[in-house]
Amino acid sequence: MEINLVSDTVTKPTPEMLRYMFQAQVGDDVYKQDPTVIALETMVAQIFGMEAALFFPSGTMANQTAIKLHTQPGEQLIADKYAHVFNYEGGGASFNSGVSCKLLDGNRGMITAEQVAEAINDPEFYHAPLTSLVCVENTTNKGGGACYDFEEFKRIRKVCDENNLKFHMDGARIWNALVHKKENPTEYGKVFDTISVCLSKGLGAPIGSLLVSDKATINRAFRIRKILGGGMRQVGYLAAAGIYALQNNVNRLVDDHQRARELGAVLENLPWVEKVEPVETNILIFSLKKGFDEKLLIEKLKQKSIFISSLGPGKLRIVTHLDYKAVMHNYVIDTLKKLV
Repeated sequence: MEINLVSDTVTKPTPEMLRYMFQAQVGDDVYKQDPTVIALETMVAQIFGMEAALFFPSGTMANQTAIKLHTQPGEQLIADKYAHVFNYEGGGASFNSGVSCKLLDGNRGMITAEQVAEAINDPEFYHAPLTSLVCVENTTNKGGGACYDFEEFKRIRKVCDENNLKFHMDGARIWNALVHKKENPTEYGKVFDTISVCLSKGLGAPIGSLLVSDKATINRAFRIRKILGGGMRQVGYLAAAGIYALQNNVNRLVDDHQRARELGAVLENLPWVEKVEPVETNILIFSLKKGFDEKLLIEKLKQKSIFISSLGPGKLRIVTHLDYKAVMHNYVIDTLKKLV
């Protein structure tokens, strides 16, 4: 029994999801003729109370398209230092859009309206890049699955409006935040210019993200997706997995959150653990005491068929997900307690 807690992207479609996928009606999505893709896009747009959505093969492409939509070469976006758009998208902001990033020292990947206001370059000062976009991530990946207070989004939106900035949310794990905070997704649609949402993290779909916005913006995004090579043909088979995931796998995210909290409680009492970051959703980050090697810990767990990931010297990450069952959970807890 292999237990992969490296990420929530490692899940495989269930037999029920596969049956749903095989029954999908499909067409050529490049010609906007795939009925299942259209159904998924309509469904997600309605969830967030926005006008339109566009299906992408990856969250990175969706985020990079949003950056391209909202900026011009030579401009600058504001984000937290942990932001996925800066750390884990291959330098795409500079490569695809020619923009730089002003990184803020937020709290567990979350920034405040005050920080954003202070970071905006004077538009009259032509020596500095023109600030044009604010990007936030909810939940925060490198911040340990932390969730923003929605009121902070409203405050940042106000700063954006006052300074003619666009506001994008990387919602790779937005479903986890919505479930944990018991929020209404249509409120997000009122605050953000664009939102990217992922179907393959937590929800169990094999692939896919969507960008949600107004119709005019999504029409522009369609062209950018083509330029980036994201046009797909009979992709309704994959879109069907997204529909199934949204209909069946959102509410069960509470199980992932609970198991992550239980693992955190175990780790807090182990003699070789220095600190466990607060656990809100399905990501658990912890650090080891001085003198303990995270590579050795990873290897010891690997020998027990448990796989976790390193975030750098002394820091590790565990991510719970759909394929992490109760029997596995009990085994991991027992193994951690006995680990020397």
